[in-house]
Amino acid sequence: MTSLYDNIIFGPIRSRRLGLSLGVNLLPIDSKLCSFDCIYCECGWNDEHPGKRRFNSREDVRTMLDETLQKMVADGTPPDVITFAGNGEPTLHPEFEQVIEDTIALRDKHCPSAKVSVLSNATQIHREDVRRALLRVDNNILKLDSAFDATVQLINKPQGGYTVERTVELLKAFQGELIVQTMFLRGEYLGQRVDNTTNVEVEAWLKLVKEISPKQVMVYSLDRDTPCQTLEKVEKEELREIAARVEALGIPCSVA
Repeated sequence: MTSLYDNIIFGPIRSRRLGLSLGVNLLPIDSKLCSFDCIYCECGWNDEHPGKRRFNSREDVRTMLDETLQKMVADGTPPDVITFAGNGEPTLHPEFEQVIEDTIALRDKHCPSAKVSVLSNATQIHREDVRRALLRVDNNILKLDSAFDATVQLINKPQGGYTVERTVELLKAFQGELIVQTMFLRGEYLGQRVDNTTNVEVEAWLKLVKEISPKQVMVYSLDRDTPCQTLEKVEKEELREIAARVEALGIPCSVA
């Protein structure tokens, strides 16, 4: 069963990719707000959670994060990472850059060894303020699930004029200061076969990864409930084979 995060700050949780992770949700706590409508999203479909389209305020985020970090440090369990994720796309927040500025200041004050990470679908990286903010965090983790627009339309269902070509050009502008994250899966959706693990898919994706030349790649598959019930998890061994092909390009690749 898919579900929403019901607060601004959530966790900490033991992340498969990031360690002890304290989550920050900039999106509404009673609805989902995203520029993608991924068939694998643990928060469910966009139209399942219409609710109020209200972002959490910069002030509320700062206050709650300050209080939570103080408590975690006092308890002797500071987070390894502060992760922006939540009920949709965090970079849609109109004050995203300012929130990141606040977060870095609080991190430096309370737990300077913690990393700041952002999980993003990369739909807002055409905005200069978003790019500046992402370049300030330790891990800007940006999604690229396929090299083909048709596959992206099927898997991610982007809202608006998303194209792989334009996104890759914008990712290249980070000059390696990013992490590319890709969800591999297969199955069926609305009578169409879904599979971004075929050799054609992986070869084309590897070509783009090489062009982007990120500092790291993360590959993963399904781990939680999805709104589309006919999807299949890709096993770790197959993910490791894909990761080995990434590493053959000279780019570190983790499997989660």
